[in-house]
Amino acid sequence: MLAGKNIKKVANLLSVTREEAEVIITKAKEGGEFSSEDFDAWFSKRFTPNLVFIDETGYTKMCVNALKTVATTVATDYGSSRQRDFGQIWADKTRGYLGEYAFKLFLQQKWNIDISLNHEEGDLENFILSDIDHVVGNGEEHKPKIDLSIKTTKWNGIWLDIPGDQFNHSDAFVFVKVGTGRDHLFAFFKHISVFKDKIFPKGIEKGELTHEEAQKLFEDLPPFLNIPAYIAGFTLRETNYQDLPYGGKKGTKHYTIHSWKGAVRPGDLERIKKKENLSPSGKVQFLNIIRFAHDRGYLFNTGNLLWEKKDWRNLINSL
Repeated sequence: MLAGKNIKKVANLLSVTREEAEVIITKAKEGGEFSSEDFDAWFSKRFTPNLVFIDETGYTKMCVNALKTVATTVATDYGSSRQRDFGQIWADKTRGYLGEYAFKLFLQQKWNIDISLNHEEGDLENFILSDIDHVVGNGEEHKPKIDLSIKTTKWNGIWLDIPGDQFNHSDAFVFVKVGTGRDHLFAFFKHISVFKDKIFPKGIEKGELTHEEAQKLFEDLPPFLNIPAYIAGFTLRETNYQDLPYGGKKGTKHYTIHSWKGAVRPGDLERIKKKENLSPSGKVQFLNIIRFAHDRGYLFNTGNLLWEKKDWRNLINSL
């Protein structure tokens, strides 16, 4: 059970609810970032220093950039046949761009380095080698010396998942957790008066809303607040990752993988099943995910990412 004082510290720092703060702490712990007795060290040395806040200006830029690419983005979710509608693609793309913008803020605020992001109109479902277009620092501007990819998830994400052959095409992968729920677009629309000035008056005009109902709907919409983002860490492309780099816990029947650091290959889960001496009906599953939509790529839990100041310095120097 999480300590109430720890939940309060995170909630106050981020201006979020206690429920959301509890999710943040729980997922960081499940990701292997700290154990129960190490919360204070994680909070002060890892979480807080790697935290930024995205304001209305940043959100607007990323929202518009995302909109430019929606029409040419593949609607199918990776690994499934489910079709996303236009609004879902826009919301998902905006969240991804917010993660990239958060890393830009992180470099600006913590390291006095500026970058321009590689946001172009067109089909961005094709993997881009680098999300950074230019680097500005020490009085000069240049193309990045390495290809760096930025991956974004919600607060509940604990896995940096790099499917297929993507890992072999970039030199480093940064993992960002962004505090956007399912309603971030609606909160933004409320903030810029889309509902109050456009939608509600039209509903009243057509006889579908009263002024009182419109006011109640407006009050029930979530407010737009500065969005916290946690730069959880990064990993480098290397060739010396171990085979079956997993850790976890064996239950009475199944085995749950809590950590992974390296390549995922077809047949790995069956090999683990044999190695852990599970019964024929026993299953090997990943914490929170059960199974990923692919069986080939690279996978890292957040506890296995690089995140210390010296690690960031080395990465930034390589840019």
